[in-house]
Amino acid sequence: MSIDVDDNQGRAVGAADPPVERADLALELDSVTAGYGPLEVLHRVSLRVPRGQMVALLGANGAGKTTVLRAISGEIRHRGRISLNGHDLSGRAPEPIAKRGIGHVPQGRGTFPNLTVSENLRVGTTPRRGWFTGGRAAQEDVEKWLTFFPSLARRLGAKAGSLSGGEQQMLAVARAMMARPSVLLLDEPSLGLAPLITQELMERLAELNRTESVSIVLVEQNARLALRIASWGYVLESGHINISGAASELSEDDRVRRAYLGL
Repeated sequence: MSIDVDDNQGRAVGAADPPVERADLALELDSVTAGYGPLEVLHRVSLRVPRGQMVALLGANGAGKTTVLRAISGEIRHRGRISLNGHDLSGRAPEPIAKRGIGHVPQGRGTFPNLTVSENLRVGTTPRRGWFTGGRAAQEDVEKWLTFFPSLARRLGAKAGSLSGGEQQMLAVARAMMARPSVLLLDEPSLGLAPLITQELMERLAELNRTESVSIVLVEQNARLALRIASWGYVLESGHINISGAASELSEDDRVRRAYLGL
């Protein structure tokens, strides 16, 4: 695969997308340009996330990875088209996008430190129409995610701010899943975590993707682990998608190995 940029498309010549029909896509970005004020960070970015699969988004600091997630969740305006399960999200605010089925775990976890673990989980039901945080269905989901993340069950009454970094990240993921999203956006979930905790978290995310059939966009600094659990990968460079392919192929690509795997 060449990494020379085709100026007409804003992406690398020969960069590929997952080989699935559009009807089987959970999320699609088509020529998305976005930024902050006059500063453009993304330049006609296109990527696809098949239903039930995990896609890793790699790149150096400042490449635009977080901006991609913010554009998807409606936090910043964009040009181009973003669609979720065939529905155009362009121009929508974050709340209706969340109700459509986008769950977003931002960098830094984004839990409410002064609320307990139980309270944080119940806050996660907010995007679900017709739901009340004290309802029976919500309680069933709380129990489900406490079973999935057993360390949280032992800290149910503790304030989120008192949890370890790994526990806070698990709480952030569980809270996002309380809304039953069809697509989960994860921004650097291993940031600041010890290697063993990172390994455990990645195993949990792989199981989550497999058992819940939730599609995942994973922005991750640990490219080796991200490519191990993802099915497809995109490499973002200076706001352009410059390399993409099956995760197993990218992990063997010399350019990716030198730049992101430390080999």
